[in-house]
Amino acid sequence: MTKNLLIFSFLLFSAMGFSQEKKAYSFNLEEAVTFALDSNYTSINARRDIAKAIKQKWETTAQGLPQIDGNISYNNNLKQPVSLIPAEFGGGEPGTFVPITFGTKQNANAVATLNQLIFDGSYLVGLKAAKAFLRFSENANEKTRLEVRKGVINGYGSVLLAQQLIDIFEKNKTNLEKNLYETRKIFENGLTEEESVEQLEITLLDVETQLNNARRSQAIAKQMFNLALGIDVETPVTLTDDLDKLTDANISLALLNDSLNVEKNVDYKIANNLVEQRYFENRLEKSKAFPRLSAFVNYGTSANSEDFTFFNGDQIWYQSSVFGVSLNVPIFSSGMRSAANQRTRIALDQAKTDLEQTEQQIKLDLTTAQSNYQFAIDNYENSKKNIALAERIENKNQIKFTEGLSTSFDLRQAQTQLYSAQQQYFQAMLQVINEKANLETVLNIPQLRITSEEIKGKF
Repeated sequence: MTKNLLIFSFLLFSAMGFSQEKKAYSFNLEEAVTFALDSNYTSINARRDIAKAIKQKWETTAQGLPQIDGNISYNNNLKQPVSLIPAEFGGGEPGTFVPITFGTKQNANAVATLNQLIFDGSYLVGLKAAKAFLRFSENANEKTRLEVRKGVINGYGSVLLAQQLIDIFEKNKTNLEKNLYETRKIFENGLTEEESVEQLEITLLDVETQLNNARRSQAIAKQMFNLALGIDVETPVTLTDDLDKLTDANISLALLNDSLNVEKNVDYKIANNLVEQRYFENRLEKSKAFPRLSAFVNYGTSANSEDFTFFNGDQIWYQSSVFGVSLNVPIFSSGMRSAANQRTRIALDQAKTDLEQTEQQIKLDLTTAQSNYQFAIDNYENSKKNIALAERIENKNQIKFTEGLSTSFDLRQAQTQLYSAQQQYFQAMLQVINEKANLETVLNIPQLRITSEEIKGKF
């Protein structure tokens, strides 16, 4: 029995441990972007913003639809109020008063009221403003999705870069350890100076430091990438794309000549949304000078009793109903409405100025992004040539040093130049990927817009 219990406990805890293991993921770049657009934290909340705007639109619409309220009340006069009436009404002595109570000790009422707005200028403005806010939420979500895409591309490239640096530093470390071992043997045989050994030791320490830093950077890059995806930062993720192939795939000279319809840019659309909002705020203040007309009808029933008999079948209930119309006409506000109108008009002018500035900024951003992308491509091509030259120079100095034709200082200088060229080459790869993503964001490529119709019913 004890043996069976131990086996059962082992299987139970094993199953629990298995169920708690973090799910592993594997992505190429396109798959990572698609996943993040759905799971990124900011992207999720941006979709919720659209859902909120949809609800707010209906909330505004419903203000002009019939509103029905119900009210039920029960009163128990623990001490009924006393009134005094002239005693002569009951045949008493003139000039004297008699205390008397009116009504019953207990009463109950039930009333249902229907209110209907007939005309209100602010309501009409509010409807249009709610639609404008929904468009703003859609545009804000589009911008969020573009930024999420760019962030995932940057993060994906950073993880690949960190791995490339680790690989090259480990390779350099292995070569240096071999050189150091051979040089020590030569020094022990008296065929070279101790400085040659020391120079290699310095270079090896530098490479080891860079290797350790690259490993730490890789851990950070992986966590940042996971955060961009919208998953636990400790979750293992495998990247299936290669940095070299990814760089080549991200060289598109056609983008350097692409033009932009500014009105299609998401930043312009958001700035234009702000103009719309300020316009409706101004219209709202103007509409407050218009009359407000509403109507209501209610139907109620009431009962009175000395005791609590309201649920008895013979209790008498008295019905009543009222219909009414209310017209509110603003007449004088001591200049308050005028000041509010001027304030919102100034805010509208500010929004229009911001829109003009945004338009010019977008044009500048496009020029800058295309220039940076062109530079990144040129820098990548040059870095590719530089690393080939640096490898040949280092190889020649390695041979000369082995043959005693050059000093350890010359070798160290050639090695340092090679290591610098290697890092610049890999950094240039990442720069191409990132600058292309930045240029595509300015150009609104690809189209990532989600409409409110796609959001309805999901939140």
